[in-house]
Amino acid sequence: MGDLNRTGLYDLHLQLGAKMVPFAGYEMPVQYPMGVMKEHLHCRAAAGLFDVGHMGQVILRGPDFTTIATALEALVPASVLGLAEGRQRLGLFTNAQGGIEDDLMFANRGDHLYLVVNAARKADDLALLRAGLPKNIEIEAIEDRALIALQGPQAEDALAQLVPDVRAMRFMDVTVVNTVFGALWISRSGYTGEDGFEISLPNAAAPDFARALLAIEAVAPIGLGARDSLRLEAGLCLYGHDLDETTSPVEAALEWVMQKPRLQGGARAGGFPGADRIFDELAQGAPRRRVGLLPEGRAPMREGVPLFASDTAGVQIGTITSGTFAPSLNAPIAMGYVDAEYAANGTPLWGELRGKRQPLSVTALPFRPATYKR
Repeated sequence: MGDLNRTGLYDLHLQLGAKMVPFAGYEMPVQYPMGVMKEHLHCRAAAGLFDVGHMGQVILRGPDFTTIATALEALVPASVLGLAEGRQRLGLFTNAQGGIEDDLMFANRGDHLYLVVNAARKADDLALLRAGLPKNIEIEAIEDRALIALQGPQAEDALAQLVPDVRAMRFMDVTVVNTVFGALWISRSGYTGEDGFEISLPNAAAPDFARALLAIEAVAPIGLGARDSLRLEAGLCLYGHDLDETTSPVEAALEWVMQKPRLQGGARAGGFPGADRIFDELAQGAPRRRVGLLPEGRAPMREGVPLFASDTAGVQIGTITSGTFAPSLNAPIAMGYVDAEYAANGTPLWGELRGKRQPLSVTALPFRPATYKR
């Protein structure tokens, strides 16, 4: 792993006994001595601390917010102009074919936009922004700040011991708080389906801040293994698995990230890459859809398992893109894409696992209801 990058919390991970693995160009903790199952359940019951410092942080500046927001709307099918100050949204970078280049969070911080993009797509997203934004928009890739997430039903109580201001925040709020750890850029969202916070802070302060959180009884470190099972229970997509450059927002069941002003008949309809395909699928339906899947029995069906309409059908009608055993449900779960005619909840399907077909059924997402503070 000599060629891999390290976050500012690398030494802390080793001190905590983490098992490190390559992930998106970084050495990252996949699990701690507690183990993936207990880490998952701890996050659901108390509060989990995640190192997300491998993610990309970007600031867009320009003459004024309207100019910046209008420029970004040319790259994403979301209402950036309609985002209130102190709020953030999920967005998608689309390409000319209507596929998804990445999913991202963007926040209105008054005189600029703050973006968080996926680790594996940082370089691609920066290139996309530089090619797609006008010259009067300054693009700053943030390299000197760590990013930590605190998730779970006790996240607010834990973080409020260090930053009391967070109690006033609600789902998708963003704020900046000056503390002894430096300026904290805080958002309240969550990739686990739990209430939670994401905190950007100076690299030098990150280890002490993480230790201060871990000193709180409710807080435990959580690795990539539990992060994946938590997000899958929440029905959330992972780029490069459930989303890619060929998959449209409609196929991915992400219509909700596209607000009315950007859709046909809206005040600022279209103008983003791939609008023709996306509008056509919104009107006519997409040929395939992302769905939740419940395998029968105890064996998980993982990414790449082909799906069929019956135990003898010769034509594949879908593929699993994410699958695991769900600790909160004590059962296997999966997500995948199926031909539209098989996407209705309750539809029986068959997955081919090691040469044998096993039954499963289409189910509604998420597998476990979210607990965000709205």
